[in-house]
Amino acid sequence: MHRTRILVAAVATTWALAACAAQSAPEAPTTPTASGTTFAPVTLDNCGTTVTVDAPPTKVVTIKSTATEMLLALGLQDVMIGTAFADGPVPADEKAAYDQIPVLSDKVPGQEALLALEPDFVYGGWESNFSADGVGDRATLQDLGIGTYVSPAACKEDGYMPDPLTFDKVDDEIREVAGIFGVPDRAEELIAEQKATLASATKPSSETTALWYSSGTDTPYVGAGIGAPQMIMDAAGLTNIFADVHDTWTSAGWEQVVAADPDVIVLVDATWNTAAKKIELLEANPATNQLTAVKEHRYLTIPFPASEAGVRNADAVKSLDDQLAALG
Repeated sequence: MHRTRILVAAVATTWALAACAAQSAPEAPTTPTASGTTFAPVTLDNCGTTVTVDAPPTKVVTIKSTATEMLLALGLQDVMIGTAFADGPVPADEKAAYDQIPVLSDKVPGQEALLALEPDFVYGGWESNFSADGVGDRATLQDLGIGTYVSPAACKEDGYMPDPLTFDKVDDEIREVAGIFGVPDRAEELIAEQKATLASATKPSSETTALWYSSGTDTPYVGAGIGAPQMIMDAAGLTNIFADVHDTWTSAGWEQVVAADPDVIVLVDATWNTAAKKIELLEANPATNQLTAVKEHRYLTIPFPASEAGVRNADAVKSLDDQLAALG
């Protein structure tokens, strides 16, 4: 800061002594962040676990596509030392960065494999990623000096599970994660992009009922009334036939689907249960092949990573509306 000098001997002497003292005193410690700013320590209540971060993590393992894609979208690939449990391919614009990160496991890695990488932080998409059969429980990892974070949308404890999940709550996760890594400006840029994508979507002009078909054969596992499927369908202007079920996803009976006879069927395309396989099942089943949506091939598809709360939800809304418009 510019200061006007006063040419008085006593004052000059005082300033000189102050300057010497300033040069000899140690500077307060600061932590640089990925964006070059000073990091502000973070303390969060994450699914009932207190997460304290005094410096941005630099050796991070992500589990589940939602966690991996969150860090990639925030431009944090340089701190990622391993990923695991991919639910499908990453978006094309993130593939080059993703391909530089080692894949630790196709599913949840064991604790031995995790610890071999010597991470300082683990970001999981599900609470169940942190278990004795997985990478270890959160308290154990904390005792080893490894911080943890779970996508808040996946919290199951009373008072923590979003009810319902909203895009504002997805934005909150983006901000929390960006705060942990000291890049808050990137969060606001990403959120602004997603809001613009949502605003560009065009909803159907009349009520359009939909089944969100995630998985299952004898018993379909479908999108219910308070999770990511409901949030996405609401934004896309689709009426969920299982909106009255107070859960994120639920098991249903085919007879319930037949009775509802939805206008369209949203198919979740996963590597282990593709949309094509679901179509084969629907068209071979004597009950479901009489559904209007099946007879008229009124299918909408969504990649599995976009079906859970994360940075791809806005694109999923726009994609569903575009697909619906293409069906006429």
